[in-house]
This record gives sequence, structure tokens and C-alpha cells, in this order.
Amino acid sequence: MSRSPSGRRPSDPLKAAEAAFNKATTKPIEGPPKAAAIPGVKETVTLRIDQDVLEFFQEDGPGWQDRINAALRKAAGKD
Repeated sequence: MSRSPSGRRPSDPLKAAEAAFNKATTKPIEGPPKAAAIPGVKETVTLRIDQDVLEFFQEDGPGWQDRINAALRKAAGKD
């Protein structure tokens, strides 16, 4: 809050309250829009899952990451 030259609070408390409210409720400026996902492009992530779940997907050998991805797509309704 800015103070008057005398060091006292502004003479109009309503204006001061409105300014504080506007500062607190103004939507921040957003950065550039997020790029749309490109179909078929995969992203490397770190994911913590229970050991027994990991073992379930790894039981059938190579391709376990694709099987996890397929299960997640189905759960997300993206299949």
C-alpha cells in the first residue's frame, strides 16, 4: 500500500481497499500457449508405481512400457 507524503495512510480507504482487491484478484498474465500434443510422439517421464504392478506388466517380457501406456490410454478413455 502506498503512503501519502506525510507517511500516513491514504485519505480514501475505499480506494485503497479496491486497489488491494484488484491486485489480489487480477488474473496473472499467462505465458505462451502450450503446444498441442503431436500424435505418436512419446515423452520420457518418471513414474512411481507399486512393484507388483510393474511386475505384472513385465511378466510378458519386452513391450511392458507399451502395455502400461495402453492401459493408461484405456483408463483415460483415449483408446
